Amino acid sequence: MKRLLSVITLCTVAAVPAAWAESTGRISGNEFNPAISLILDGRYVDKEAGDLVLPGFQLGGEVGLPERGFTTGHNELALSANIDDTFYGALHAAIAQHDGETKLELEEVFVETLGLGQGVTIKGGRFFSGIGYLNAIHAHAHDFADRPLVYDALFGGRLADTGVQVRWIAPTEHYLNLGAEITSGSVYPSGQNSSSNKGLGVFVKTGGDWGVSSSWQLGASYYRSKFNERKTDAHVHSDVSDVSNRLDQGKVDIAGLDFVYKWAPNGNSRETNLKLQAEYFVRNEQGKAKIIVSHPLFGCCVEAAAADYDGKQAGFYAQAVYQFRPGWRFGVRYDRLRAENKITNFFSGRGVDLDRFLQDSGLGTEGDPNQTSLMLDYAPSHFSRIRLQYSHLDNGHEKKYDTMMLQYVMSLGSHGAHTF
Repeated sequence: MKRLLSVITLCTVAAVPAAWAESTGRISGNEFNPAISLILDGRYVDKEAGDLVLPGFQLGGEVGLPERGFTTGHNELALSANIDDTFYGALHAAIAQHDGETKLELEEVFVETLGLGQGVTIKGGRFFSGIGYLNAIHAHAHDFADRPLVYDALFGGRLADTGVQVRWIAPTEHYLNLGAEITSGSVYPSGQNSSSNKGLGVFVKTGGDWGVSSSWQLGASYYRSKFNERKTDAHVHSDVSDVSNRLDQGKVDIAGLDFVYKWAPNGNSRETNLKLQAEYFVRNEQGKAKIIVSHPLFGCCVEAAAADYDGKQAGFYAQAVYQFRPGWRFGVRYDRLRAENKITNFFSGRGVDLDRFLQDSGLGTEGDPNQTSLMLDYAPSHFSRIRLQYSHLDNGHEKKYDTMMLQYVMSLGSHGAHTF
């Protein structure tokens, strides 16, 4: 960490940051190298204590309710530059505090081609997948302080993996972007696999203008992977100290649709504008679901219960954000999930009955989790935003969560244009 900060300090003294753009992966010039950006995220959260539980969904990745009280959020450090006239490189690292510990997490680190021609771009490294609409957009550019439920439930927050992505923008009157990516497939919703090349994603996006005041974008995407073992963070009630959920010899398929509509009178969004956004995903996954315990008498990795699992899950969110005067916006978002999980060939090795297995594995489908969020924010410029948000989450079975959050998001250094 000290070495990284030293490098950043030297780069800052030696060069003034240039502009960079997330949407296109290139900066406006190479006079200054590299471009440096730091996003500051701070919050005060008022909520009831408790862990996030979504019946029917085994949670993975980095999901959960925000910590209570004063806390730092998702702080982001970014470095990017044209390497030469052929390649562009970028690094994005998240600095976050969780349970009293400060963690540095590598979000993206990739190289991307410049000027291949014919509308083709190739990206290699670790990157946010092009699946869906919101997945590839960094958290500080989201319209709400938290992610939609469907991203937490199906992608563990977001899909980010290591591999190769190819995009092609067709030379057509209407915008048409086709993409495909091959990744390791070792991250949630997939898991460990011996070859580290099991992730496959494809996506298509098209859009255009409706008159001078409206524009739209429609997307479709598909992801699939196979894995040998996937550990999950399902909420477990157990009398033993070490308990984990696992899905062995599994496969997962996810298909999605996304739509975005933007309106601004005569194309001028400075005074007032409206943004409508929605995404819908369906996930099918199969495997051998297991509850593994470390028992004081029987030792490590004892199979407490197991069953064949066939899960069919779906979720969507729809939101509207309206800027009613310069700098001021109001937004509302509704999220809903549904799971239909089939459990067969149930086996109990330590006296765990089926009801207990469904509860502890997180695969029981008692209800349909849903959430309603309201947001009001003020942004005097592209570099600063203050947001007040209220969310009511009903997990469909016994638990309800009310969360009030006051957040600031500040940008230091270079700051490029965001995607559509």
